[in-house]
Amino acid sequence: MAIKKTKPVEKIITVEKPTLTSRERAVRCAELAYDKKSYDIRVLDISKISSIADFLVIASGSSDRQVQAIADSIRIGLKKYGKVNDIEGEGESKWIVMDYGDVLVHVFHDPLRSYYDLDGLWNSAPQVELAKEIRDARKPSDY
Repeated sequence: MAIKKTKPVEKIITVEKPTLTSRERAVRCAELAYDKKSYDIRVLDISKISSIADFLVIASGSSDRQVQAIADSIRIGLKKYGKVNDIEGEGESKWIVMDYGDVLVHVFHDPLRSYYDLDGLWNSAPQVELAKEIRDARKPSDY
């Protein structure tokens, strides 16, 4: 009688990704933007006035390259928590919108931010408290 060999059972190990609350994700986006020298960074809680997202992050950069670097920093920094749902505007890098479902991130080249004035549009939304250095980050003055 021949003994039939069987393959060993493979164990499937699932690793759960760490998670962030909507607020934590928004604040982390602000921190990652600040790491790339972004300025005028705001996190707005729009959960009570809009159904499109819970939080809105608005940040500025002084050049196309900086705007792209800020968006890349956010995408890479949040990758361990899940992928971004959609990104628009990366080709021109004047206004990049990143959709994380519960958090929308708008990274503007400085002149476009004042033109579209999302800060004014969402002025009734309360601001989320950020670290002082992030809250106080302003555009470097031209000498």
